[in-house]
Amino acid sequence: MTPPFVLTFLMLAMNGESQDLPTEAWLGVLGLFILCPLLYHYLIHSRRRELPKSSETPTGQTPINLQKDPKTPPPQVRPISDAEEKELRNCFPWGTYYLQNLDYHPQAILCRGRLRANPEVAYQTIRNNIEGKFGDRFVIVFQEGAKNRPFFALVPNRWSKSKRQDQDETLTRPGLAIALLVITLFTTTLAGATLAGVNPEELQTQSSLLRQGLPYSLALMAILGVHELSHYLAAIRYKIRATLPYFIPIPFFIGTFGAFIQMRSPVPNRRALFDTSIAGPLGGFIVALPILIWGFSLSEVIPAGEETSLFNFDSLDPRFSFFIAVASKIALGSQLTPGTALDLHPLAIAGYLGIIVTALNLMPVGQLDGGHIVHAMFGQRTAAGIGQVARLLLLGLSLIHQEFLLWAIILLFIPILDEPALNDVTELDTKRDILGLVALTLLVVILLPVPATVTQWLNL
Repeated sequence: MTPPFVLTFLMLAMNGESQDLPTEAWLGVLGLFILCPLLYHYLIHSRRRELPKSSETPTGQTPINLQKDPKTPPPQVRPISDAEEKELRNCFPWGTYYLQNLDYHPQAILCRGRLRANPEVAYQTIRNNIEGKFGDRFVIVFQEGAKNRPFFALVPNRWSKSKRQDQDETLTRPGLAIALLVITLFTTTLAGATLAGVNPEELQTQSSLLRQGLPYSLALMAILGVHELSHYLAAIRYKIRATLPYFIPIPFFIGTFGAFIQMRSPVPNRRALFDTSIAGPLGGFIVALPILIWGFSLSEVIPAGEETSLFNFDSLDPRFSFFIAVASKIALGSQLTPGTALDLHPLAIAGYLGIIVTALNLMPVGQLDGGHIVHAMFGQRTAAGIGQVARLLLLGLSLIHQEFLLWAIILLFIPILDEPALNDVTELDTKRDILGLVALTLLVVILLPVPATVTQWLNL
């Protein structure tokens, strides 16, 4: 993901003109495209070397004969003994989940059978039984299977409770989070002063001019901060181990690459996946909307020029987005007429970026917030199909608005499959399904341009 992200922000810094990028920048991006796959390949193989080899046998088991015989199939990996297998089979009550066979793999034990009870009841019952027999030796995952036959996967747990306790002490690093917050506050204030029209050379001699960047900085930090803090609080509610929100400062363009949190433990079920995923976009949107309308009311209406584009803050055409057009019309009323554009106030830039970030995060692809949401709503398999369609639709939209082309390319690098929840079978309730559809509708309203009939009706 690093190369397309770097290329995206370099082009945004050049107002979307790739031909303005210096040769050194192109060489640097090309180097990243070569270096990052090599690093990814190395990390994957170093992780595989940590996994137990198929020749390793648990204590108390008969060693496997390793003599090579082309006529003999490779031995089956058995991470449990015969006595433990009998105990494992007893963990599946026939009235809850009728176990038919066990498949042994190096990464997991797959328990296949027929579901005979409510998925939530079945998962909790069997999980309690397995933990009662094996403790925290396995992570129990309940996944959708082929032909609507869900199965259990027992994944060896690499971290015991004692190790998790040691990790919890270093999981949240408030010192690092505060340091990044302060640095990002400075870089966004610097960017905000530049967006407000302050000459960078004047800032070196008159530091008091830096205060003109505070409206933009505080507004953008509030939007991004509430977005990630909403994720964090939802994760804490479901007892998911997560880091504090970390901001990413950059000394140019908008002053930050955004913020993020990391979840360090599996999501318990699809309900928790949905709530933690949708909390961020909704929280950020609730803060961004009033800031956007307030900022539009402070912006200047100017004649539309040839250089009007999505990221030209001096001449923004609000008609590219149904949502942006309606919000600008609410704020400016009759001042906004056909043939006009907006010279955005720094506060409006912060709200506008917050809305765009919300839309991009709601894209239903992979591990983006939108990808998590459709996974929770429709299941992992259906979500993968929706993600593929979303990629193609955004690619088509980029033919209309070329600014979206880089984001469409970035989506191609995002894995289409999302990580499953521990209980990935139990479906959502009706209220969450409706809320998810509202979030996806918001994505469409933000990205799609204003229809001609609506433009005439709004006098845009």
